[in-house]
Amino acid sequence: MTRLAPLDLDKLSPEQKAIADAIRNGPRGGLRGPFEAWLRSPGLADPAQRVGAYCRYGSSIPSDLNEMAILMTGKHWKAQFEFWAHARLALQAGLEPAIIEAIRTGARPPFTRDSERIVYDFVSEYLATHRVSDETYRRAVDTFGENGVVDIVGVVGYYGMVSMTLNVFEVELPAGEKNPLD
Repeated sequence: MTRLAPLDLDKLSPEQKAIADAIRNGPRGGLRGPFEAWLRSPGLADPAQRVGAYCRYGSSIPSDLNEMAILMTGKHWKAQFEFWAHARLALQAGLEPAIIEAIRTGARPPFTRDSERIVYDFVSEYLATHRVSDETYRRAVDTFGENGVVDIVGVVGYYGMVSMTLNVFEVELPAGEKNPLD
């Protein structure tokens, strides 16, 4: 972290330690990305990491489509760390490499499924206009239900906050990794 010195994990307050332990012992397995920054504000860190755990691991949206929405959000905010981390996760979730590359470069992806197109259109339209048309909304609800649409909105909102955190505090990629959005 360029703007924040690494935390001394042996000197965390009891509240910070409990949150750090919950993150490290949960599905994430470590304090990467925004978590060290957030630990400086335990009142934000705890609910934020719980919302993030739901968005990443509990969403009703299939994981490949969820990762696509995360990539789109990272691209929108030009969050290098976010895009780098989730491009790998998107591949693991089964998102086609050509879709990831198109999002990275700003091209329209070569979709093979309507569900991909619907998530892409929903997220793109919202990020571009700060609204979603009735037609786009209806297509998303018809495909994912109201619960799914709420989950898409939650993922984009949460990862917008993650992206802002990463950008403001200039969280760097691991040594030797190249910024994917340059």
